[in-house]
Amino acid sequence: MRYMLTYDIMESMRVTNQWMGSTARAMCSYPQLGLFANPMIQMTAAWGEVTERSFARMAVKPDWGIHSIPADDGRDHMVSVDRVVTRPFGDLIRFKVHGRAPTGRKVLLVAPMSGHYATLLRSTVLSLLPDCDIYITDWHNARDIPVSAGKFDIEDYTLYLVEFLRAMGPDSHVIAVCQPAPLALAATAYLAEEDPTAQPRSLTLIGGPINPDAAATDVTDFGNRVSMGQLEKFVLQRVGFKYAGAGRMVYPGLQQLSSFMAMNAEKHATAFRDQVIRVAKGEASDHDKHNKFYDEYLAVMDMTAEFYLSTVERIFKGLEIAQNRFTVDGKRVDIGKITTVAVKTVEGGKDDISAPGQCVAALDLCTGLPASKKASYLEPEAGHYGIFAGKSWRNKIRPLVLDFIDANCDAPKTPVRAVG
Repeated sequence: MRYMLTYDIMESMRVTNQWMGSTARAMCSYPQLGLFANPMIQMTAAWGEVTERSFARMAVKPDWGIHSIPADDGRDHMVSVDRVVTRPFGDLIRFKVHGRAPTGRKVLLVAPMSGHYATLLRSTVLSLLPDCDIYITDWHNARDIPVSAGKFDIEDYTLYLVEFLRAMGPDSHVIAVCQPAPLALAATAYLAEEDPTAQPRSLTLIGGPINPDAAATDVTDFGNRVSMGQLEKFVLQRVGFKYAGAGRMVYPGLQQLSSFMAMNAEKHATAFRDQVIRVAKGEASDHDKHNKFYDEYLAVMDMTAEFYLSTVERIFKGLEIAQNRFTVDGKRVDIGKITTVAVKTVEGGKDDISAPGQCVAALDLCTGLPASKKASYLEPEAGHYGIFAGKSWRNKIRPLVLDFIDANCDAPKTPVRAVG
């Protein structure tokens, strides 16, 4: 059971830091200490509060927190999260808006499996829900999946998307954000040959690495620089005995988080320092900007080893999607077979993860599509997160995506609502 010890050591470090934070907060919050005019007492209590919350969030799956939305009839309509398809490694869920007629825009939002839960797209869901019937892929934390459930690699991921689209039925639209963009493209091509009636009407790819070599970033440089043997030796670990997936080989979420934060270490350090000062001054709140962001950002999930390795080896190193050589169950998936699905790409000019050029490469692969069914958009000032959340998404990209869906949809549609 090699690597189980290192997995448990990481979890022990997380729990220890959480305990240290809670202890500092509790000890420095005694009323009697208010008699001492020493600002370090308040600062230590504030440090403890921020530290406890930060390390506690790393082991918790965030809630969607979407309970109701306003509609054109002037009423707030209740929203429930329904599971449409349940599978071992991920579910297809639907945000059902009670009392509202179908909008005419049935959208599958494909969430990334790259260390964070699907709730990372909460703001994206909120912005689309008033105008669309939203479905989303809800991927499971690999540490909670028993070894008996088997493997899960990029081919399995692709087949999950195929199954989800079949379950949704005709006249659907797909929006794939970041990591799943190449696999959503492959799933669409797979359906083009195997089950054309289940194809989506449109496919929007947002900031995805269709061709990682088209524009170098730290992510692509890392993929090319590190050997597969090094990844297996230094990155992968076995889930410890605390979880249902004990013994499963994974790329741990805590290890992924350390990589994420190392990319912008100074920015994160400043954010946490400033939050400690705000807490000490009594200026912070439970749902302030810092907590809303980091409650989601720090909540990480383990990724199956086979999914991580196959992504690096086949998408980044082997360029199987970029060179149209991707196979599923031994059969080549020809992207050129896509002939009726409209394809749009969205990129951010300041995206340092999937740089401009990587995603728009999808259009060149769609050799069977007429030019009238291809579109692309570059948001010059948007970074990676900004192209699916924030002002750039709400004010510029979202309206264009909805217009693209409407242009490739025959069903009657409700008017698009403005999002501020």
